[in-house]
This record gives sequence, C-alpha cells and structure tokens, in this order.
Amino acid sequence: MAYIQVLDPHVADLIAAGEVVERPASVVKELVENAIDAGATSVTVEIQKGGMSLIRVADNGSGIPWEDCETAFLRHATSKLRTSEDLAAIGTLGFRGEALAAISSVSRVELFTRTAREDLGTSLSIEGGLVMAKDQAGCPLGTTLVVRDLFYNTPARLKFMKRDAAEGAAVFALVQKLALSHPEVALKFIRDGKQELLSPGDGKLKSAMYAVFGRDIALGFTPVQSEAEEVTVTGFVSLPACCRGTRSYQHFFVNGRQVKSRLLMTALEKAYENQKMVGKFPGCVLQLEVKPSTVDVNVHPAKTEVKFLYERKVFDGVYYAVLSALNGEDRHPTMDLPAPRKVPTPPPPMASTPAPKAPVSTGGFTRMTAQEFRKSPSLRDSGGPKAPSILRPVEKAYTPAYTPPPGKKEEFSPEFAEKSTVFPRNVEKPVENVEKSFVPVVEKPRAPLDTPPAPPAPEPEQIRMPAPPVEPVKAEPVPEPIPEEAPWRLAGEVLNTYLIVERGEEILLIDKHAAHERLNFDRMKESGYQPMAQTLLAPVVFTPSPEEGAVLLENLDLLERYGFACSDFGGGSLAIREVPDYLEPGQAEEALCEIASQLLLGDPTDPDSARDAVLHTMACKAAVKGGQKNSREELLVVARAVVTGQVKYCPHGRPVAITLTRAQLERQFKRA
Repeated sequence: MAYIQVLDPHVADLIAAGEVVERPASVVKELVENAIDAGATSVTVEIQKGGMSLIRVADNGSGIPWEDCETAFLRHATSKLRTSEDLAAIGTLGFRGEALAAISSVSRVELFTRTAREDLGTSLSIEGGLVMAKDQAGCPLGTTLVVRDLFYNTPARLKFMKRDAAEGAAVFALVQKLALSHPEVALKFIRDGKQELLSPGDGKLKSAMYAVFGRDIALGFTPVQSEAEEVTVTGFVSLPACCRGTRSYQHFFVNGRQVKSRLLMTALEKAYENQKMVGKFPGCVLQLEVKPSTVDVNVHPAKTEVKFLYERKVFDGVYYAVLSALNGEDRHPTMDLPAPRKVPTPPPPMASTPAPKAPVSTGGFTRMTAQEFRKSPSLRDSGGPKAPSILRPVEKAYTPAYTPPPGKKEEFSPEFAEKSTVFPRNVEKPVENVEKSFVPVVEKPRAPLDTPPAPPAPEPEQIRMPAPPVEPVKAEPVPEPIPEEAPWRLAGEVLNTYLIVERGEEILLIDKHAAHERLNFDRMKESGYQPMAQTLLAPVVFTPSPEEGAVLLENLDLLERYGFACSDFGGGSLAIREVPDYLEPGQAEEALCEIASQLLLGDPTDPDSARDAVLHTMACKAAVKGGQKNSREELLVVARAVVTGQVKYCPHGRPVAITLTRAQLERQFKRA
C-alpha cells in the first residue's frame, strides 16, 4: 500500500513548470508580457537554435530592486495582485507569479536589472531553481533575462521538442502577435544573429501590421471602429476578396491580451455571410476593450481563453462593428496590367519626297494593302489569292491551300498547315493516323533575282506520292462491366462535372473530381507513392501565416518525401526549391498553404495524420477537375469505381454520388 507524502519542492516545481513552460515560445511569452507590465516601450527578443540553447529578452522597463530579485523567482511571488478581490478585475497580462519560478527550475537563468533609484544594478545567476550567485553590476535601466539550456534537467520533456527551425518559427509567430497586441511597444526579434522583425512602436496598429504581415497583405484590410455599451472594438478586417483558406489570420485581443474565442470567431464570420467566397475565411486584427470586471482570464493555464459576463453584448459589438466596416467599404480588386512597351520612332526620311509606308508587322505576319499587293511581283506571281489585303508569313514561301480530290474527305496535315496561310477549320477530335494524310507539296523553283520576272505560267498539278503503310495502333480494350453482377450504363455527363449513370431503377449523379480524388488517395496510400521532384530554376519565396509556417517547418522531412524541398528564408518566409512533377511552379504556394491547413486540423498525436494531410492535397491536385473535358474511357474508370462500391466518400468526407430513383423522378412529372 502506497503512503501519502509531500513532494519534494524541486519535484513540485518541475511539475508546475510543465504547465507553464511547454516550449521556448512559452518562455518568450511570459518574459515579454512581464516586460510590458513593467512599462517597457522597447523590447528585444533574441534566440539561438530555436530558443533551446539561448533566449535573451531585454527591455527598458522599471526594473527589479536589489532586495526583490531572489523573491521574484519564488512560486506565487508577484507584484500585480494583493487580495482576492483583485482577481475580479485583472488589468495586467501576468498575475499568478509562477512564470519565473517555472522557467528557472528547468534552465540556467541569468538576470541583469536596475531601477531608476539605483546607481548600480543587480546580477543574479540561478540554475535548476537554486541561486548560484548574486552581485552588483553595471546595467542599463530595465531588465535583461538570459535563459540557457532549456529543459537540460528534464530529458523527458526535451525529447518532445521539435527541430530548431520549427521551434524558432513558433517563437517568431508569438512575437508577431505580441507586436500586434501592443503597437505602442517597439519589438525587435533576432534569430541566430539575424534580425527578422522590428515594429516601429509608434502606437499605430496599421504600422504594426505593415511590419508583421508586409505591405501586400496589410493593404487588403479595412479599418474597424465601434463603441458599444459594454465593448469597444477597433482594428482591421480583411476585405471579402482578400479572405484566406484558413483562420490563421484571425487575431483577437481583449484588453491587450491575445485570446482564442469561438464567440468572437463566430461573430466575425457571421458578418461576412453572403460576401466572401465559399471555403474562405476572413482575417482580422481586432482589439476589444471591456471592463476588467466583465471578463475572466483565469480559466486556462496559458491564459489564452477568457469568459465574458455579457456574451451577447460582446457578440453584437463585434458583429455590427465588422458589418458596418464592410458595408462602408467600396473598394474593388484591381488588376495590374503590364505597361505597353515603347517602340522607338524611326527618323524621318532625308529625301523631300514622301517615303512609302512600311508594312505593319502583326505577330510574325506582314499586313499589306491591295495597292501594295499589286505592286509586289513576288507575291503576285506566286499564285496567291488576289484579295484586298492578306496576311502572309514572314520568311516563308506562299503555297496555295491543298484541295482534296472529289470524293475524298479533307484531312489536316501539320506540315501542310505550317507552309500554308489558309488554316483548316476547327475540329472537335484529333485526326488519327496523321501520316496517312500527309501529301508533300513540290514548290516551284524561283527565278534569279537579276532576271526579269517570267510571265505567269499555269500551275502544274501537285505530285502526290503514296504514303508508306502505317500499322494502325490498336487501342487496348476497355473492360466493360459484367452484366450479371453490375448491370449499369454510363448515360453521359452534364456541366462537364457530373456523370449520369443508369443502374436498374436508379440514376446516379457522380462528382467526377471527388470520386477521382478518392481513387488517387487510396492508390497513393496503399502503394507508398512518392512523386518525382523537379528543381526550380529560381526558388519561389512566399510568406505564410505564422501558424502555417511553423507547421510546415515541423514537417520538412515529410514534405521532402512527397516532392517539396523547402527551407526557412527568414522573416517568416519560406523558399520552395523543388516541387512534385504533377504541380506547376505557380501552384506550389497554394498547395503548401492547403497542406499546412490540413496539418493544423490533423491529430498531432497520430503519426499517420500528417502523412494523410499531404496525400489529401496531392490527390486533389492530381484529380480531374470540374469543368474539364475527359474521354469516355476516363469517365468509365471513375464511374466503375463508384458503382462497384470502391469509392464512397472523398478524402475530405464529402459524398461522391447521389441517387435518384425512378419513383422519385416519376413523382416530379406527376406520373405516380
């Protein structure tokens, strides 16, 4: 029988640290929030190796007095609360007094701080929660805290850390959110000696958005300003045309604290109803100011979830503020057209007589008037049609169009079309056995340039040479369904998207894209499909949202296995150097953002979840598209997979077919 005993203080600190310090980003969050609470107007965050080896946070706040330096690292030691009544109206970012104690218990910490009342500052060294040294030191006004070797004494936690690039991306995403939540604070972020973010700290949210998102994304937002009875809403929301494929650009701040709230998210998206594209999500940077007594922030260890006393008023405040901003916005998306190239004007002729006009070049052809054509012996004698104006190929001889003999169907020859200016009419299907329709044309020999032109002679008959016999290509027979087991018929296709299959007394309407997507997904998953990677001549650089960038960096090995070679480009951007062979370079950014959204929605504890997320996107990109024309053989493959029960749902869970019975159809026509 186990006896109950009090845990050792060091073990208790390690347990408490696991709730507060999950990764380097958690350390940076606590230290920067302490700096903001101390009144800092400038904060510098520096990390090395993703924050695992070094985290340094320096601020110009009020500092910590000499006598309070050691006390600050004790559990439940804080300067922000005094009584239980203070919990009812929390006006600071931190209040529990657990952050410094938790951080110091799992790392090596160095503190340098000085207040305005002190001439010399304080230097304090702590290792594993124990004070190793304390002395006076020359320090600037404010506090600098250095954290080294995070989780050095907790190997169980250390083995769950991601690669350095992923942890660094998580820290960068956090600093970006802090810059948006407090635009009055100048935030600088340095990773491995390279500065990646610098917010101006001028108190303007628009300036912070430019620093965090970049100019192109920031221009797609419109301002929001509203004051209601219980809530004041300010900030920016994205235009309906600039919505994104995920919710990663939605940032909500309540009294300067970044929060995750389904209530606020629902109010935002409700305002965009019937204005945005289906499957897209609006972005926002909304700052809500409410009375501290009407919001409870002490409901989650990370303090990212809150409860409102008046939820309906908060919902209405956000909804009507966003709706008013969208209704008052009259901007439309603009199209950037390339500027026309300037053609240099030729100098005027030297002679007094007017110079003849040069023929105008049009896409490799020369346009001539009837008068110019009559004066051109080379064209007039070549047997060309005497039309008022013609187009003839430059540097190519003119040959009259081929006329088939009576009783023979006109066929199209690629070589003949290259020499002729009379183009064949459009045909719906490609010509089979092109070699059979090839008829070589013997051109007339041209007279030397120094001899006068000969009188026009009658056209000789074209010499027709028999084409060599060509073995017809036998198409592989398409296996038809067995009537005894699956009596069905592909009746056709409508809207180039939906297949119509007749099966007994039923009619199936099949979404060919969804069905083919499922076929691809199952095939790739069972065979361990790995596409060929094609190296790009110039890397494609794009800037995903912080969450998307972090999850992509966490899964670089997985992406490389399926044809994507990416690397951290700095400043929150990624460089794509290789893409799968089934993708065009211009589709790589969209595909990676879609993969990132799938990874964010997947189960992080399931190792197959990340692989399936990549396969979902690959299967979708490789499937036939709605509106695309396909051969009957291709459609039969898709229809057969659905009718036989091989495919029931697409990888995203949508149905691939709906059934319409004969009785249902007859009721529509009042026959039953």
